[in-house]
Amino acid sequence: MNEREKLLKKLSAAQFAVWELHLYLDTHPCDQNAVALCKKHSEEAEMLRQEYTQKYGALKVDCYNTAEWLSDPWPWDITGSDC
Repeated sequence: MNEREKLLKKLSAAQFAVWELHLYLDTHPCDQNAVALCKKHSEEAEMLRQEYTQKYGALKVDCYNTAEWLSDPWPWDITGSDC
C-alpha cells in the first residue's frame, strides 16, 4: 500500500468515526464524551482532508477550480488496490 492509499484509509476511518458518532448522538444528545470524541475525529478528518488535497489534489469538485478537478488521476482511478 503506497502513501496515498494509507492517507485515504486514515481519512476514511476518521470520517466513518464522525458519521457513527453523529448517529449515536441522534439518540444520546447529552453524552458529552461522545460530543468531544466527535469533535476530535471531525478535526482529524479535516486535517487529513487538507493534507491529502495538498499532496494529491482535490477529493471533491468544490475543493478547487474545475481545471484541477479534471486532471488525472482521480481518487477512484488509483490502481494496485485489491478491493
